[in-house]
Amino acid sequence: MPKSNRTYSKIYLDHASATSIDQGVLKLMNQVYKENFANPSAIHDLGVKSKNILENARAKVARILGAHTDEIVFTSGATEANNLALLGVISGAKHVVTTNIEHASILEMCKFLERNKKIEVTYVGVEENGIVDPQKIKKALRPDTSLVSVMYANNEIGTIQPIKEIAKVIRHYKKLNPTSKVLFHTDSAQAVNYLDINPTRLGVDMMTLGSGKVYGPKGVGMLYVKRGGALSPIIYGGDQESNRRAGTENVAGVVGFAHALEIVEKIKIKESARLQKLRDYFINRLSHSNILTNDGMILNGDAIDRLANNVNITIPKIPSDLLVIELSAKGIYASEKSACKSGDKKTSHVISAIRPDELDGSLRFSLGRDTTKQDIDFTLKALQSILTKLKKWYN
Repeated sequence: MPKSNRTYSKIYLDHASATSIDQGVLKLMNQVYKENFANPSAIHDLGVKSKNILENARAKVARILGAHTDEIVFTSGATEANNLALLGVISGAKHVVTTNIEHASILEMCKFLERNKKIEVTYVGVEENGIVDPQKIKKALRPDTSLVSVMYANNEIGTIQPIKEIAKVIRHYKKLNPTSKVLFHTDSAQAVNYLDINPTRLGVDMMTLGSGKVYGPKGVGMLYVKRGGALSPIIYGGDQESNRRAGTENVAGVVGFAHALEIVEKIKIKESARLQKLRDYFINRLSHSNILTNDGMILNGDAIDRLANNVNITIPKIPSDLLVIELSAKGIYASEKSACKSGDKKTSHVISAIRPDELDGSLRFSLGRDTTKQDIDFTLKALQSILTKLKKWYN
């Protein structure tokens, strides 16, 4: 495991929202910023050197994914990659299938497709545990379905979707319907630290990753596009990324992203096991806390098929945004829902999807490389103190 990045005394439990940058990644990026600042599209020696560095980083990412270099499209982040996956394949499209708990960058794009492109979207509902039934995806498929997009792991409740099983359903459908050109995309931004991200083994045609979730620099991401998959650009102005994404490439960012992914792959098994033990310890202590069990605490999402670092709970009658603020005042940083929708005062769409009558929202703790058992114990003690105080007003 890399040397700890912790330079603060606070307890950061919001790694699903953003991770700190690994110090080795930052050092490598600074070197690129100083020595290889030239535009990689320039034909002079410095430009050629920048291009070589960019392509070496692309090759590293491709090796990690078990992909070809021409299948990697670098973007400004996972949101752009998700947008590109949907908007870039809709030429002549009539129908898209997704779930009702996707990230906003998928759901908002689906609304755009419905409103502006007259494309029909089927939103498949997940089960009460936050996992979608592959048979429901099967039932949603039509001869004119162009794309299925299902996230690998949910960013709020951490549930892991049966991507391989869904891919199998889609392959079987295409076998029975030879004219079908349906593609399968998965947003793997949250899964990359803990799960297999080989697109061939998963059976996907497109896959999204974001650097800001893997202790790499923010503002960098990528979309894997399987060879043969038609993809139109959504940003115009240059022929970069094989005419699939215009704009001068962020060479230092891409190099940092590639190195961050390399580190993830080296420590994934060991770190996942460590965090899973902490996660289970946290959930067990929460479940046996008198003040929480008496209030009917709910664990959101599947108890087993969830990310190693995710703990998401609802405490009935207590507003989740108030809990986040109270914890922050004690130096503990958690969240109530996706940071991308934190300004929206409505209950999380993910929580509403698994419990339609839920009004209290949820409290998400997402653990990371710096998280220790002592951090969990301190958080439990602080949460108990906060609830003791708040119960005077909310009972």
